[in-house]
Amino acid sequence: MTVESNPLDLLTDLIGKAGKAGADGADAVFMESGSLALSQRLGERERLERSEHTDLGLRVFIGRRQAIVSSSDLSPGALQELVERAVSMARSTPEDPYCGLAEPELLAAAIADLDICDESEPAAEVLAERAARAEDAARAVAGVTNSEGAEASWGRGTFAVAASNGFAQTFSSSRHSIGVAVLAGEGTAMERDFDYASAVYGEDLSSPEEIGLSAGEKAVARLNPRKADSSEVPVIYDWRVSNGIVRHLASAINGSSVARGTTFLKDQLEKRIFPDSIVVVDDPLRRRGLKSKPFDGEGVATARRNIIDSGVLTTWILDLRSARQLKTTTTGHASRETSSPPSPSPTNLYLQAGAVSPKELMSDIKNGFYITELIGFGINAVTGDYSRGACGFWIENGEPAYPVSEVTVAGNLNDMFAHLTAADDLRFRFGTNAPTLRIDGMTVAGK
Repeated sequence: MTVESNPLDLLTDLIGKAGKAGADGADAVFMESGSLALSQRLGERERLERSEHTDLGLRVFIGRRQAIVSSSDLSPGALQELVERAVSMARSTPEDPYCGLAEPELLAAAIADLDICDESEPAAEVLAERAARAEDAARAVAGVTNSEGAEASWGRGTFAVAASNGFAQTFSSSRHSIGVAVLAGEGTAMERDFDYASAVYGEDLSSPEEIGLSAGEKAVARLNPRKADSSEVPVIYDWRVSNGIVRHLASAINGSSVARGTTFLKDQLEKRIFPDSIVVVDDPLRRRGLKSKPFDGEGVATARRNIIDSGVLTTWILDLRSARQLKTTTTGHASRETSSPPSPSPTNLYLQAGAVSPKELMSDIKNGFYITELIGFGINAVTGDYSRGACGFWIENGEPAYPVSEVTVAGNLNDMFAHLTAADDLRFRFGTNAPTLRIDGMTVAGK
């Protein structure tokens, strides 16, 4: 028996040994990954890295007690020791009334083909060409004076889960990425910007020239920034940073936070928290999605859900444990590492596109702030208070007029969600995505 042939054989054997050692139930997770990354700066190669990693974790249950042990040593002796240690630990841990395996009716019965693994591994020369083309395009933009470098990378991983409730499945996924960052200007007046893209298949990546040109033009546009006056104005979040608003929503509706009562949305289920035009989708079954998966970390079937539907919060993001705490059913959002218990997290999460262009979105703004970069993380999860450093452009009479820097934007996420409008430029570049967003009534602190 080899891991290369079938990791499920290894996991099933491990679970059987746990049962013989005294466990009432068990599940096991296997992860194997490989990656290749190449970077260059000013036309010269700086780094070529290859990494491979294999890890396994076993979780055992004795009554309502659980313990987890992981190992990267998959030799028979090491695995036998892992089983014995896990069972011994479980006998000594405090009881957890919410732990346990999934009921059989919740398990994924059919494994969807999501086309999330590019079987072809690119050669180092292919990555070198991608990085070179991106950096060359960025440096060719008039006004660009230096480069922080470009990187192209590839990775592929295999994830397998087996449990004593009968579940045993595996899937593989891949990712190709390109990124470049350059500087414009001279001396203390230099400004920096970047662009980045990732996709499951290399053929779906934006062209390196497109990424480089975008990075160069954005850096040049930021030259000679001014300070903004402190005011309360509409704020536009560029699509490169607008996904942060969706991530804040995901954190606030995470089942673990809701169960602990440490989120400002803990009492808002089935209530309207966005305008009725807003829909937020979590779609683990999206073909070629960067975070797609046919089952979650507990073997539960995954499904597309409108987390926000016509502005209304319809569900929490739940794994088994948080669902049991909240006396409801898991949503199939368990995420898993080998050395820790499952926890809820979103998959392909995105805010659906609106009906107007970004230009139309800001056309009636006499004075406002267009954000292209966010700095720091000043979010109070309990109250929803929001404060972050930002850079971008001041809007005058419906148009970006001049760059601004050293600005703080502040508000409360309850109010921000309620006054949000979406543009029509949704792109799937990241695991969490959103179009350009407008939020009225934000406080901008400048000079």
